[in-house]
Amino acid sequence: MTTGRLTTHVLDLYHGHPAKGMKIELWHKELDGKRQPIRRVQTNDDGRVDQPLLSGNEMKPGVYELIFDVADYFVGQKVDLPDPPFLDRVPIRFGIENSASHYHVPLLITPWGYNTYRGS
Repeated sequence: MTTGRLTTHVLDLYHGHPAKGMKIELWHKELDGKRQPIRRVQTNDDGRVDQPLLSGNEMKPGVYELIFDVADYFVGQKVDLPDPPFLDRVPIRFGIENSASHYHVPLLITPWGYNTYRGS
């Protein structure tokens, strides 16, 4: 039986390299609308997380949210951001329909814009 997993990675388009050290939170949206925290992680040298954010029995259909600490990352990269920064914490809300599938949610980021998609 194939078990699904949730992964992510972050690419810093401003500097042209992986976003090492970005803090990320994973949340699950409950049926009553409340959000429950699942885990906090930090990206490695390759802008990825060392382990899947969800895998095996943790993969359940539902609505999830990744929150990327973009402003903190760019401050750590010595980028002169306005106060307040244009982008601070970037949330990406997405659905998992098939718990046996691989869901990859990458983030392409600058201090002024971002893009995401369902990767492979």
